[in-house]
Amino acid sequence: MICLALVAALLLRQVRDVVLERPQARSGIMISMLMCLAVLVSSSGSYALARQPGQFTALHTRVDALYFTVVTLATVGYGDITPRGQEARLVTVAQVVYTFVFLTAPATAPTRRLHSVVAERARRPPPS
Repeated sequence: MICLALVAALLLRQVRDVVLERPQARSGIMISMLMCLAVLVSSSGSYALARQPGQFTALHTRVDALYFTVVTLATVGYGDITPRGQEARLVTVAQVVYTFVFLTAPATAPTRRLHSVVAERARRPPPS
């Protein structure tokens, strides 16, 4: 959880740089890298929690954990891997909330900035 909090803080900093239009920021690259890191950290947490008996069904490998994390973060639903224990369900809820708060906004911030730049350029008179 501490690692995810650190990634969230870094993501928020990058979003701030996009919103404030800081020219030195490399937010597009950093946001993508931090989002990947958030997925890997979440996946590692699920894998570690799956080592405890009764927490997950069918989560046995790191690939299973990655699959479960991506399905959770994308909120597309499950079929084969399900959180059964109370701790696993709490972690899953935390992953979904984390997605809404810390991954959705950073993913859309560069897109919003790009739209505003394109709109601004479209309003400029053509060069003579």
